Amino acid sequence: MSKELSHRGDITASTYIDPGADTKEGYAISKKSRTLARSVIGDATPEDRIRQRCSVAVGDFSMADLLRFRHDPVPAALAALEAHAPIITDIRMVQAGIQKKGHASAILCALDYGSGIAKEKEITRSSAGFLALRKKLPGSIVVIGNAPSALILLCGMIHEGVRPAVVIGAPVGFVNAAESKELLRTTVSPSVSTEGTRGGTPVAVAAINECITIFIEGAGNEGPAHRL
Repeated sequence: MSKELSHRGDITASTYIDPGADTKEGYAISKKSRTLARSVIGDATPEDRIRQRCSVAVGDFSMADLLRFRHDPVPAALAALEAHAPIITDIRMVQAGIQKKGHASAILCALDYGSGIAKEKEITRSSAGFLALRKKLPGSIVVIGNAPSALILLCGMIHEGVRPAVVIGAPVGFVNAAESKELLRTTVSPSVSTEGTRGGTPVAVAAINECITIFIEGAGNEGPAHRL
């Protein structure tokens, strides 16, 4: 990966972009939210940018303090996007929320794979989908916002030697959600996760979309309608 790709531009008042904002009003709302988030959270690192976006996504700045970053996940995500690696999600809401512009990565949902495995092994459909997608996992970007069982299974696969480029793990809930993310943080994979029971689709989507935004900035493809 080039030095340009590993040191993308910071968000500032004069360079903020939002590739997902398709109208002037939408862009203005997005920019105002991020300006406030910068003032509260800071803007020193790419991780701060993810903290900002995830906090805006849930309407709560306390989310910034719950995010955990292991093994330099942002450069890993940028390199994977540059390589057109697939993005693999646990549920369709996560798949639907991921920014489609500015990158060439296919976005796959585990629910579309492994139905026979789910019935045979009597496991969740998301978990079965990750088993079915095992050959696509090396070098991929995994985004899990709902299914702790799938994240636990993925962690087991990582310990067996499967190597996604980066894992964004933010399942929400009271059953195995916190434990699955703790397990993720013990793996060798670059990862973004949340501490405790909080997380969910908005957090997972916000984290990957901010990585995509940073990638677009570095490639110079943001377009004049989205830059002041």
